[in-house]
Amino acid sequence: MDLGIAGKTALVCASSKGLGRGCAEMLAANGVNLVLNARGAEALEDAANAIRKAHGVSVVAVAADITSEEGQAEVLAAAGEIDILITNAGGPPPGYWEDWERADFIAAMDANMLTPIALMKALVPGMMARGWGRVVNITSVSVKAPIALLGLSNTARTGLTGFVAGTSRQVADKGVIINNLLPGIHATDRAQVLDNARAAETGQPVEKVAADRAATIPAGRYGTTEEFGATCAFMCSQYAGYMVGQNILLDGGATSATI
Repeated sequence: MDLGIAGKTALVCASSKGLGRGCAEMLAANGVNLVLNARGAEALEDAANAIRKAHGVSVVAVAADITSEEGQAEVLAAAGEIDILITNAGGPPPGYWEDWERADFIAAMDANMLTPIALMKALVPGMMARGWGRVVNITSVSVKAPIALLGLSNTARTGLTGFVAGTSRQVADKGVIINNLLPGIHATDRAQVLDNARAAETGQPVEKVAADRAATIPAGRYGTTEEFGATCAFMCSQYAGYMVGQNILLDGGATSATI
């Protein structure tokens, strides 16, 4: 299927590895030129070189903290005109509701709500002027089904979801389509860290910990970055023009809900 996005340019945040890298790879496979961003310069350059070699597209790598105003300015200055925006940032640390103070909530909102909003405010007007654009915000299953230990993430990402619900409907008639992509457990470094921590805590082999966690998912496995990226690429395609303000859950059926 020709997604109709060859020659477009995408900014993909947190794209040196994991879900962001999966999105970048699939966009590049469909002929999209890339502006990649992550904090770590070495891993980012490795990803950029690998994608250039594999797909033959233009790749600009900008190592910066996208959650800071300085980082955003640096990335936007390097990016130029962007047709596709993929927002993504690591979630805040887990904990209990009585442990969090105002500063913790502000940090979470800066990273997982205010940064995506700032990037949309910067880039969506240009998309509207050109009559075409796609925005996919990578959020979390916690938007659909809150995770108690991830209250900071629940709060910030739900705030972003509310912003998108209203904004997406104000810009769709200009050809700009904004949606959210909600990952469950995927086979990424983050999942490996969590499995290792659980193994250390329980004294079980990490393989058993991973198998037990996979068994809680109806699909019986973790998701892959490739299928996550493919879903993202479709949401950026010419075929997604009637998908407005939606929250697409990609969790192997782990969230038990009718709607």
